[in-house]
Amino acid sequence: MSVKQVAAGIITYQNKILIAQRKKGKSLEYLWEFPGGKLEEGETLPQCLQRELMEEFNLPVTVGEFFMQSSFDYDFGTIVLNAYWAESKSDDISFHPDHEQARWVSLSEMDDYEFPPADRPILAALKKNKEVA
Repeated sequence: MSVKQVAAGIITYQNKILIAQRKKGKSLEYLWEFPGGKLEEGETLPQCLQRELMEEFNLPVTVGEFFMQSSFDYDFGTIVLNAYWAESKSDDISFHPDHEQARWVSLSEMDDYEFPPADRPILAALKKNKEVA
């Protein structure tokens, strides 16, 4: 079974966190996730996160500290999520061709969204931590 390293961002802007809904037809369709993407050869996880956010949202971010790692064995392979804090200077997320939709939400609002299994431990740790950068 393949193992994919993925950079995921806990992207903050004015005490809100960016989440995105997976597109219809993709694996885990319609579930919400912390945006990011698969690590490419020769890049670090923070570089991967910056690249993916520019490609998927045209959103420049400053990547901060590593938050935690979470992995899950899906039927299509193992996903290892490496979550980093990241800060955006804008809330403009009108460009997101790889997702159904994206939105900025407060930590307390996240219970209203369904996340994939690999993202859930990150969400639980955020709630326990109760601080948004």
